[in-house]
Amino acid sequence: MEIIIAKNSGFCYGVKRALQLAKKTGRRSPGRVFTWGELIHNPQVIADLKKQGLQTAEDLESIHHGTVIIRSHGVAPEIYKILEKKDIEIMDATCPIVKKIQKLVEKLARENGEIIIVGNREHPEIKGLIGYSEGKGKIIENEAQAHLLPCKKTRAVLAQSTQDRYLFGQVVAALIEKTEELKVYNTICQSTQTRQKSTSELASRVDVLFIVGGKNSSNTNKLFQISKRILPRTYFIETARQITPRLLKGARRVGISGGASTPPEVIEEAVAKIRNSFERQSQREDVVPWQS
Repeated sequence: MEIIIAKNSGFCYGVKRALQLAKKTGRRSPGRVFTWGELIHNPQVIADLKKQGLQTAEDLESIHHGTVIIRSHGVAPEIYKILEKKDIEIMDATCPIVKKIQKLVEKLARENGEIIIVGNREHPEIKGLIGYSEGKGKIIENEAQAHLLPCKKTRAVLAQSTQDRYLFGQVVAALIEKTEELKVYNTICQSTQTRQKSTSELASRVDVLFIVGGKNSSNTNKLFQISKRILPRTYFIETARQITPRLLKGARRVGISGGASTPPEVIEEAVAKIRNSFERQSQREDVVPWQS
């Protein structure tokens, strides 16, 4: 029995940075500390931050003082304006990659033409990016929606930082047919692209693959979709408790991949649960790192 962990599983740079900033702010700030929305999309991490005294806020009207940490997904410009009018200290934990995309949207908004943003309209990163588009942004979630757009002379298209490369390519192909001059910006972060490639390669060589991470995590959901296209026996779990003997039945090689907001210890717990399941059946296994 072999357990293979996908390369680059677990926290990305942006998530590590946001957590370090949040914990440092919580320790040094004398007043109440809030995060505007969930700092990252992982229930275990959010629960841990709460234990450390950091509260998640969804309503800015209820905050009148203290410190507010801007989530890693970023926010629209109007959120900064509201906070700046209050007696509130702002700590910005926006992922540097997302910040770069915000500046790109801001630049494109000063030019003529429509801005197509490929992503989940309910995701906080997308809501923030639309805020920088000055009304010129349009959210497209899939190829079918792209085909429904009218023909235009000029357009720019970019992606949510955690978008599926395959889906983004489909949308771009559809827009080429609808646009005379299409400017394409591949804004999917390199960490996401590497993680997606590693997961897809792993899915092609294991019997079962577990995608570990928060159910509301965009990048983790994308990993699940990518793997599921290749390997039907792909399972999306938040904790090791969800791994059962039934899911492992008949598997000789098991893969694990974690989202960018998945803590390393959660992946380790999944490995331990799989190992224990096979040890109870007196089967032999090895844990090896995945080299793509």
